[in-house]
Parts: sequence; C-alpha cells; structure tokens
Amino acid sequence: MAFEKTLLQLLQSRSIVDCDTMDVEVPKALGPFVDCTSNQAIAYNELQKPSHKSRIEDAIAIAKKLASKYPELSTAELAVEIVMVSLQLEISRHVTGFVHVQTNPYYSYDTDKTVKNAHRIVELFRYLDSSFDHNRVCIKIPSTWEGLQACRILEASKTSTLATTLFTIEQASLAGEVGCHYIAPYVNELKVHFEAGFIDHNKAQKLCVQAQRLYEANGIKTQVLPASLTSTTEIMELAGVHHITISPGLLQELATTRASSNTTVSLFDEGVLTADVPSFVKYADDQAAYRIAFTRSNGGDGEGERKLVQAINTFCNMQDKMEEMMK
Repeated sequence: MAFEKTLLQLLQSRSIVDCDTMDVEVPKALGPFVDCTSNQAIAYNELQKPSHKSRIEDAIAIAKKLASKYPELSTAELAVEIVMVSLQLEISRHVTGFVHVQTNPYYSYDTDKTVKNAHRIVELFRYLDSSFDHNRVCIKIPSTWEGLQACRILEASKTSTLATTLFTIEQASLAGEVGCHYIAPYVNELKVHFEAGFIDHNKAQKLCVQAQRLYEANGIKTQVLPASLTSTTEIMELAGVHHITISPGLLQELATTRASSNTTVSLFDEGVLTADVPSFVKYADDQAAYRIAFTRSNGGDGEGERKLVQAINTFCNMQDKMEEMMK
C-alpha cells in the first residue's frame, strides 16, 4: 500500500526545508532537514528545559576558563555564545547543512564588534569540537548598514553569513551585493511571536519573490530563506523559494497533513504574482545613498525601519535574559 505524500514532502519537492529550533528532537523526529536556524529567543526558550541544567553549568565553567582570551567580554556574554554553539553542535549531527548562530544584537550598529563576534563563534565551534567542520557554520547578522558591512568582510574571508531581520528590497539588494550566503526576510514582524493575538497586516511574501527574482536576474549567489512564519498557508504560498525555515509546531502540522488537501497556490508559480523584477542598485560603497533609500522604501511608509528596530530591541531583550541565566 502506497503512503500518501504529506504537505511537508510536497514542500520539500519544491524548496529546501530547514528547521528553526534548538531542540534536537525536532530534526530527529521530523527530518531530514538541511540547515538549522536559531536566535537568542529560540535559545532562551530551549534552555528553560531542566534537561539543559548541566549544559548551562558547563558553558559558565568554560567561559570562566576562556575569560583571559576574551577580556573584552563579561563571563555571562561569553557563556551565552558557548551555550548557543553547544546546542547547535548537538543538532549538527541531525542536519546536513549549516547550523546558524546569531551575533549579539547589541552589536547591530557596530561592524567591527560584529565581525569579531562572528570570528569568536567560529573559534568556539573549534574549541568545543575540534573535529567539527567549521565551514558548516553560518553567522546570522541583523540587516543594518553596519551588519551588512560586517557580512561583506566575513564573506570575503570565507565565513558564511545570513542577513536576518530583513524587511525591504533595499536590504535584500545590499545583502546580495556584499555576498551574503542567505537573506532571511521576515514574513511577519517579530512581534507576532511575542504578543498573543497580534497580526501583521503587511506580510512579506511578495518581498521573498521579488528578492529571488532580483538575484536570479542579476546572477547573484545569495539565496532567499524566509523566516517568521505563522501558518502552513503562508508557508505553501512560498513553495519554490530557495530555502525556508520553519518552527517545530508548523513542521509537525505539515508532516501530519495530506498533500492532497492543499489548496494554496504558490506565489512562485508562473503568472501568480506579476510583480516586476526590482532594479539592482549598488549601495555597498555609498552609505548615505543606502540609508535614504532604506528610509524611502515602499513609498516611505517607514515599516521596514520600524520592524527592523523592533526586532533588534526584542533580540536585545532576549540577550539580556540569556546573560542573566548565565550568572
């Protein structure tokens, strides 16, 4: 008797599917997946589980041991990085591609600190597991001007990056120009995951299509990896995107829903979305031009800037909670 294809399998036939979690049981139960994405909020929620008590204690002990190597950091900040790397090392055995770690959001407007943070994360992977292939590390960096300049430096030194908290085509254009491996357009602003009942009425599915068309039309290697999804309908609207990262609850829903029940038409299907391919404007060497273009994005409605600032604030709050946990 033939098994009926699931919605997850249908999606995987069109896009590379990644898991947005630090719970190792998710890829073990629902995989295989390619990449595993993460951030401070995901890490904090995972570390609430009693099973991670010893992991936290170990991270604190290692941070104290390495304190003299990184004198610019508090023990708590270093322990946060160590514990996030530890979680991703465990998951790396159950995915085939990159494991992603996000830089400290407090560095979002500091290129130099972000670059140093990225290098330190890679060093910590090597320290915790010398046999791990550090080329499987992807550094997630908020899509500010300074963050994208950090991506430029890191990509030039062969460190893979993902431009996260991305809400506008201007951010996507700059991320492609500087050579980011991925961009993560947030389909919903981050607030939807923290405020019950909140709905984003300005979702970014169209941006995902525009960015992918922009890259393909201009021979840009950057891949589109949408994040911050809230329903299987939103997900299936993006079937055909390069990559897509999905939270555990939605992965479970996709894995238990028959593909034959799907009625959602993908925006990547020919003729569904007749948006023009955006112009590829180079900004990497002109900060002033980029900043005014970002400010004027989408008719100057300010939504991209507002959502970016909100996301950075939210991640800073989660960074604070993580550091408190490490004391």
